[in-house]
Amino acid sequence: MRRSLNTTSFISRFAASASLVISVIGMSAVSHAEEMKVGTVDMQKALQSVEAGKKAKAQLEKDFNAKKKELQGEEAAIKKATEEFKKQALVLSDEARAKKQQELQERIMKFQETTARSQQEIQQKEQDLTAPIITGLRSIIGETAKKKGYSVILEKNENNVLYSQEKDDLTAEIISTFNSKPAPAAKGKS
Repeated sequence: MRRSLNTTSFISRFAASASLVISVIGMSAVSHAEEMKVGTVDMQKALQSVEAGKKAKAQLEKDFNAKKKELQGEEAAIKKATEEFKKQALVLSDEARAKKQQELQERIMKFQETTARSQQEIQQKEQDLTAPIITGLRSIIGETAKKKGYSVILEKNENNVLYSQEKDDLTAEIISTFNSKPAPAAKGKS
């Protein structure tokens, strides 16, 4: 009986000690959390809202629409040539039909290559236009975070931040500060 009393006493003391340690750790975590200040910035919104971003978007749309018009013209010409080939195929000799079909295939392949190259050119142009803007935004985010005492700034979007207080969203301030500075030069601009 004496032994079970000692075991019970030991377990009680151990539980009390463990509870005390957990409380101290918990209070330490709470005080540490109070010191940590977390902000958010919606980079996509900032990129689209700053004046340089609006200009970049307009330039990209202009370039895209020009390429699209050019490609649509070639696509229509290929469709027309294909229809003509189908109409003529029955009256052409086997050799002439094979030659015409080969020409059409080559034209289609060239069109596909041109389309892929155009997409790559537009993507590269987008990178060239937006890279200096993003660099400028990141610089301003860092300056603002230091000035306001933020420990961490997270990118605010539906995948990364599920909830944040409005007071910790620095997007509008970042946009305003960016617009008040000289526009960054686009990479590769002549």
